Amino acid sequence: MFGCCVAGRLLQTNLQQIDETKAAFELPAAESINHICVFLLGTVPFPDGYGATVHFFWPDRGFQLLGMLSNEKPSAIFRLRGNFVSQSSSSQAAFSNPMQPATGTSGVTAVLGISIEPLPHILEQVSTLPSAVSKLPPALSDATLLAEKIVKHLFNYVSGFVSGSGSSLSPDSVVPMSLIARWYESFLSKARAGGVGFLDRQE
Repeated sequence: MFGCCVAGRLLQTNLQQIDETKAAFELPAAESINHICVFLLGTVPFPDGYGATVHFFWPDRGFQLLGMLSNEKPSAIFRLRGNFVSQSSSSQAAFSNPMQPATGTSGVTAVLGISIEPLPHILEQVSTLPSAVSKLPPALSDATLLAEKIVKHLFNYVSGFVSGSGSSLSPDSVVPMSLIARWYESFLSKARAGGVGFLDRQE
């Protein structure tokens, strides 16, 4: 179901099943790993409402949550070099049963753990990652609200010119493209200067 590829190495499909919801890859010579890609093989999708968390185990430093996979996000690349952070959580023991890596200063074998879980639980865990806030897409309701504000701003801008020209505003009023272009440039200028907060101040 899963595969992984360390940059500069052959593809790994030697996944070891730990229980019904957990599996792991052994990563030999882990001290030389910079980036790793984890992905679904495409043969078996997640059940509806499920995905997987991806964890990295470094000897003596514990498990670190790297991110997630889902049917909508079937692959991910993680940077490991410089990011080995000890993390005390229930995942510490989750993958360690038959997979306890040998410790040592050279030839370190690390473990990449994969845990299949309900998506709400996964999203809750991933939201605690440092970069999660910037990566989360805006909610659909927020996007709809923003679009409504932008269209209202355009309407107010255009109607001010049309009504100011002496003609009454109607559904059949003709609006020159140059006027739309001026609004667009003005809108971008304001957004770049101070964000879209000015949309909240329109009547």
